[in-house]
Amino acid sequence: MTRTTYYTASTLDGFLADEQDSLDWLLTQDIDEHGAMNYDDFYAGIGAVAMGATTYEWLRRHLASSGESWPYDVPAWVFTHRDLPAVGELIRFTQAPVEEVHAAMAEAAGGRDLWVVGGGDLAAQFAEQGLLDEVVVSIAPVTLGAGRPLFPRRFDLRLLGHARNRAFLCARYEVVGPR
Repeated sequence: MTRTTYYTASTLDGFLADEQDSLDWLLTQDIDEHGAMNYDDFYAGIGAVAMGATTYEWLRRHLASSGESWPYDVPAWVFTHRDLPAVGELIRFTQAPVEEVHAAMAEAAGGRDLWVVGGGDLAAQFAEQGLLDEVVVSIAPVTLGAGRPLFPRRFDLRLLGHARNRAFLCARYEVVGPR
């Protein structure tokens, strides 16, 4: 059964990025790439990804400055109302409702899972439609005080598991429903 997961990292005070959409706070944290709830193990089961325009634009800038190539080898949907340049062959830009895109993603994934990369508002839109199964978050020992929130809607979650990965507290939650 295809599951949809919002897999992300957050500051202790619940922000994905600072007010300038920077992830500098994240890129300096100590993590074991093979440790608990690691990216490679998670991504191995992914068949399609979705992200918002802000996440895509940050990733595009990061790739341009680092010289790295597009990191996903699965179809990727970018939710946007703007014309953005594609930096990978499997990118699809969309303005469609999340329920329509979710169905297309599930078909493209061929039985593998779906990943809502970010941001929090997009993940919440999937949750509002009953299309988000889990939230997996690695919580860093950093506070920002303001920025892009992890999940900007009122939802009940159920803790399924937790672990430590060096500096991070990692937690997996089931999405129960709107609060």
